[in-house]
Amino acid sequence: MNRPRRMLLNAFSMNCISHIHHGMWTRPDTRQLEYASFAPWTELAQLLERGCFDAIFLADVIGAHDVFRNGSETSIVEAMQIPINDPAMLIPAMAQATEHLGLAYTSSVLQMPPFTFARQISTLDHLTAGRIGWNIVTSALRNAGTNLGFAGLPSHEERYARADEYLEVVYKLWEESWEDDAVLGGAAHRDAAHRRYAEPSKIHPINHVGQYYNVEGPHLCEPSPQRTPLLFQAGSSTRGRSFAARHAECVFVVDSLAALKGPASVVRDIQTQARKFGRDPNGIRFFQGLSPIVGGTEAEAKAKLDDYMESYSMDGALAHISGIMGVDLGDVDLEAPIESIEVEALRGWVKGLVEAEPKKTKTFRDLIRARTIERFIVGAPEQVADGMEDWFNAGVDGFNLTYSVTPGTFVDFIDGVVPVLQRRGLVQTEYAPGALREKIFGHAKIARDHPATSNRRV
Repeated sequence: MNRPRRMLLNAFSMNCISHIHHGMWTRPDTRQLEYASFAPWTELAQLLERGCFDAIFLADVIGAHDVFRNGSETSIVEAMQIPINDPAMLIPAMAQATEHLGLAYTSSVLQMPPFTFARQISTLDHLTAGRIGWNIVTSALRNAGTNLGFAGLPSHEERYARADEYLEVVYKLWEESWEDDAVLGGAAHRDAAHRRYAEPSKIHPINHVGQYYNVEGPHLCEPSPQRTPLLFQAGSSTRGRSFAARHAECVFVVDSLAALKGPASVVRDIQTQARKFGRDPNGIRFFQGLSPIVGGTEAEAKAKLDDYMESYSMDGALAHISGIMGVDLGDVDLEAPIESIEVEALRGWVKGLVEAEPKKTKTFRDLIRARTIERFIVGAPEQVADGMEDWFNAGVDGFNLTYSVTPGTFVDFIDGVVPVLQRRGLVQTEYAPGALREKIFGHAKIARDHPATSNRRV
């Protein structure tokens, strides 16, 4: 069933103290230091549901950022994604506190055997009545590899090869192992009188034998409301885009807010590749990362941003960027002109900043600050809504909204911007019934043209 296109809203967070905007945890107006207790998470989930958000999207890492200054000391001092707790453990609590909010979390294909992970997802999908999403990642931190028994992080190509096979295994478990009518009497389990819960002939081993995984099966869980969770993915490399085109239903696009053509080109590329894989490109939704700073007026919003930047941690940002890029930025002079920077991984950033203001001298410090604030959208509610509508019209379906302070950033957005978007008919004013995929696509089960269903038993 095709539904009218609407703007989708996710809250982007992480089960740690400092996620994206480093240093903000030191402020008195944020609850980031309470990350290890249930209350801030359940209250945030309830707030997001009040704002008719589609989902909360929980990022994760399974290693320390240990490249900057040749170690993890800065990350530890700055609480930069360490300590970090397991995002999956938050899902039942947030589900219990809400009725409709989607609950998407990150799990790397390296961190858990596919059989065990498939069972975890199915369990959560049952407990939440079908509200689960999975953000598929292959991991990018060296320390993640050594934490999980590898000599180092497997190569980029090997990680994606593993991911393809990992997906093949979990698809078989979720979609093929149990037939739809394997449970006698259906969901009501009405065959107790005959002492027969399920029909053995309709439950199958998967007998997967591959390069990386050998899994006999059968899946230990009966089919959950969605069977396969709603699939998110955020790869931006050439291989990552191909993977998204084949597997993802929701793609996280990260680009400068000044470059509307950038995401549009990414969207077109993935849609074109999806067609080659036999998928309907309309079966993929694209999300832009965005950090809203909302004030009663534009001046108030700008003053709020200036206040937030007083808490900004340059070391935290450098440790984060170094870890992601695998390049130690600890020896780069912050006051050096950006044209003199010879770090290959930064060339694209340098080019973009020079082109944006060609007559203005910029330093490495300016470059890092610019990368920090370029995904901020700052203004009164109408101005923020205008910017989001521009992105929506450029081909982005929705937004992963990142906080500066929590829950304050989301309170400001929900009380100020959401009503404007609702009046414009861009976002939902109430939830549709059904599972997470059903709310977004109109059907609870994954589409027939998706590779997950290639061997589905009808």
